[in-house]
Amino acid sequence: MAIFRPFRAFRPLPQYAQEVAAKPYDVLNSDEAREEVKGHPLSFLHVGKPEIDLDQGINLYDPKVYEKGKENLMKLIKDGILKEDPEPYFYVYAQTMNGRTQYGLVGCASVDDYLKDVIKKHENTRKDKEEDRSNHVRITNSHSGPIFLTYRDNDEINKIVSQNTKDKPEIDLTALDGIRHQCWVIRDKNTIEKIRTILAGVPNFYVADGHHRSAAAGIVGRERQKANPNHRGDEEYNFFLAVLFPASHLYIMDYNRLIKDLNGLTKEEFFEKLKKHFTLSESRFKPSKKGEIGMYIDGKWFQLKINDELLNNPDPVESLDVAILQKFVNNEILGIEDPRTSKRIDFVGGIRGLEELERRVNSGEMKIAFAMYPTSVDELMKIADAGKTMPPKSTWFEPKLRDGLFVHFLD
Repeated sequence: MAIFRPFRAFRPLPQYAQEVAAKPYDVLNSDEAREEVKGHPLSFLHVGKPEIDLDQGINLYDPKVYEKGKENLMKLIKDGILKEDPEPYFYVYAQTMNGRTQYGLVGCASVDDYLKDVIKKHENTRKDKEEDRSNHVRITNSHSGPIFLTYRDNDEINKIVSQNTKDKPEIDLTALDGIRHQCWVIRDKNTIEKIRTILAGVPNFYVADGHHRSAAAGIVGRERQKANPNHRGDEEYNFFLAVLFPASHLYIMDYNRLIKDLNGLTKEEFFEKLKKHFTLSESRFKPSKKGEIGMYIDGKWFQLKINDELLNNPDPVESLDVAILQKFVNNEILGIEDPRTSKRIDFVGGIRGLEELERRVNSGEMKIAFAMYPTSVDELMKIADAGKTMPPKSTWFEPKLRDGLFVHFLD
C-alpha cells in the first residue's frame, strides 16, 4: 500500500507568492527562462534553471549550475521570502484553467514505494536527464519541483479536500498565462491522520508527470540510505515532494510529432506506404477521437484514420495511437527506430495548438507534422498496471504545477 505523509514545507509568504511561483524547469529552455525572469529577481526559475544567472555558454550540467541553484534557494530563505512551517502539514493545491479546477493534496511520497513499484511509472527515463535532476537534488539538498502523482478516486479524500477549501486560500494568484493557483494548509492533526490512514489503503499511486524528478528522488534517496549507518527509514531523504490528484481531475492534452524528412521518399511514395494501415483524406483536421491522426505536409492537412485491426490489439501499449504511429509510420516508413535519441523527430505539447505545427513545417525546419488525439488517464493506468511503458512523449498534462510554492528538504 502507498505511503503519503505530511511535511514541514518551506513556502513563500503570501505577499511574495506571485513573484516566486515559476514554470517547471523542463517547460522552458534557457533563453526562454532568461526572458521570463527579466524584472523578476524572486522567480523560482533562478533555482530550477540557475544557468540563467551564469555565462550564457556554460554547460548545463556544470557543477557550478547546481551550486548556483543552491545559492539562490538559500538566499530566498535568508531574505525571508520562503518560510518553514512549524509542524508537518498537508496542503491543498488547486489549479484553474479555462474555468476548470483540479484539486490535489501536497505531501511527501515514499522513495521505497517508488523503488518497489508501488508508485507506478508509464515512461522510460533518460540517464542524462536522471543525472541532471539527481545532481540538482544532491547539491540543493531539496526537492523543489513537485512530482505530479495520480490515483483512482477516493470519495473520502475528495470530501476532506472539499471541506478544507471552503475558507479563503493562503495563496491565491493568477499567472501571466491566465492559470489560477490556490493553496490551503491542513493543520488539524485529526484530519492529517485521517488522510494518512485513508491513503495507506490505496494500492498504488501513478506518476503522471515528472518521471525524471521521481527517478532522481529514488536515486538520491537510496544513496542517502546506504550512506547512513543509523538509517531508520523515517528520515526526510526517504520521501519526496509530490502533489496527488484524483484521476477524475486530470486533463491530458495531445502530444504532437514533427519529422525533419521523409527518409528519402517522395511524398507520393510516402502516401502510398501509408495506405497499408491508414485511410487518408484531405482535411484541415484536429483529431476528435481515438484512432484519428492529423497530418500536415506541404501546406495541407490530411486525416489519417487508423485501420481497425491495429486499434483492436489487446496489448494496452500496442493499441495506443502514439504507439501505432511510431511503429507503422515513424519506424517502418521513416526509419526512426528510437524516438528518444533520434535528432529527426521533435515533440510539441498540444497547448501550443495546430498553428505551431504549421509554423515549423512552413518554415522548412520540419517536413511533416502529426497531430494526435490525447492518451487517456485510463490508458495510462492500464499500461502502468501491466508493467509496461508508453512511447516517449505520450502525455501532456495541463495545467503544469508551479515550482517554488512548496520546497521539501532532505534533512
